[in-house]
Amino acid sequence: MDVQAWVKQVIRQEEIDKYLVKGKDFIDEKKIRTNLEQQAHPDPQRVRDILQKSLSIKLLTPEETAVLLNVTDPALLEEMREAALEVKKRVYDNRIVFFAPLYCSNLCVNRCVYCGFRSDNPEEKRHILSPEEIYRETEAIIDEGHKRLIAVYGEHPKSDADYIADSISTIYAVKRTTPSGNGFNNIRRVNINAAPMAVEDLRKLWRAGIGTFQVFQETYHPGRYAELHPANTIKGNFRWRLYAMHRAMDAGIDDVAIGALFGLYDWKFEVMGLVEHAHDLERQFGIGPHTISFPRMQPAPGSFLSENSPYLVNDDAFKRLVMVLRLAVPYTGLIVTARERAELRREIINYGCTQTDASSKIGIGAYAGKKLQEENADKVQFMLGDQRSLDEVIKELADDGYITSFCTAGYRCGRTGDKIMNLLEKGVEGKFCKLNAVLTFREYLNDYASAATKEAGERLIQRELQEIENTSFFTDKKLLPTFLNYYRRIAAGERDLYM
Repeated sequence: MDVQAWVKQVIRQEEIDKYLVKGKDFIDEKKIRTNLEQQAHPDPQRVRDILQKSLSIKLLTPEETAVLLNVTDPALLEEMREAALEVKKRVYDNRIVFFAPLYCSNLCVNRCVYCGFRSDNPEEKRHILSPEEIYRETEAIIDEGHKRLIAVYGEHPKSDADYIADSISTIYAVKRTTPSGNGFNNIRRVNINAAPMAVEDLRKLWRAGIGTFQVFQETYHPGRYAELHPANTIKGNFRWRLYAMHRAMDAGIDDVAIGALFGLYDWKFEVMGLVEHAHDLERQFGIGPHTISFPRMQPAPGSFLSENSPYLVNDDAFKRLVMVLRLAVPYTGLIVTARERAELRREIINYGCTQTDASSKIGIGAYAGKKLQEENADKVQFMLGDQRSLDEVIKELADDGYITSFCTAGYRCGRTGDKIMNLLEKGVEGKFCKLNAVLTFREYLNDYASAATKEAGERLIQRELQEIENTSFFTDKKLLPTFLNYYRRIAAGERDLYM
């Protein structure tokens, strides 16, 4: 297909206009600025009242979010951190969900100035994975112990909705015998990070069995967005991207994921944009985002801006923005990735994060080729900060009291969209996830864990079992006998039993 002809047919203006209110989108730059300025000197009692609202698992207003963003007092910031972690525990308990990224293509028609994939980057070697290569990459990911992944694609006619749907089917088809010989392991949940699409294309992904659909707005500031994304490219259309999640909802994909690339513009403005996005999804569909991501810009091959942006976010600001996001959108999952250094990622977990990746390789074909990022630098979008194995990260988390979860039960039991949001807000979904986390952790310890990780994991899992057996929710609802039966069966070699 001719690339320019394809570009012209991608954007459907009518699939933007239907979501606008009186011709305007939900990002009001003046309103965001006014909120931040008016809440510049927050009253401590006002802050504490907002924390109580968040602890009741209620979405904060933009004005309340602005109050939290302006807190600078160290003692009050510590109260916020403690509240953020408590919110996370009430909704998600002590679980950390793991995934692996699978980059399927670095072909792209866009020219985003901060990205290694941009079409005018001469340093990037282009490749799109064939079905056979996707199969081999998936095998390598499964052999690490993963059960869910996020497939990532550049925006290009060769990686269109049909290619993505076919790759989803290929990934789900892969099965690998576990190292312990206890049956097989497979990818049970395929999430997608891809370009915005029309509703008819998104329906193709829904029929293929997509998990969560993820699109990052990059920056919510319209002026800065225009500076970074040339107007004669698909990505230059701010509103086409802004309403990508709305179209996904209309297509039947009820788990959607939003994010901003922190470092492109003022971090406080971006947090406000994410919260406004959550509110508009709630207003139009009654469902907020399933997850929010907050990647910081990292050095990208061939991009001067990626290392020299005037808006780069330091560690202290990064901790604050994660904390505020947890408090502002208390029901949503928060994802911290291997972009960050190992020591910082360990700390950020304690600000309310719920998902992360490990053993990640972001080069095209890097898993099966067993290439480190440095060996594949001409095929990556940006540089990673943490290249540790899944086993290493799991052990560290177990030592810190966090249980690794590979659970995908909720999705297969129909606990998605508005159903899971309702359960999350009431603190019920976390209870089921607790049980399934223990079951999938038992699988990992039996099948993949090193001796050191298994030792740390066994200590943790015994504490988890004691807690479950002493929790009235499980006994009152008669869940305990079924759970203990499943646990014994998995310990004996069965796989993929879930509540």
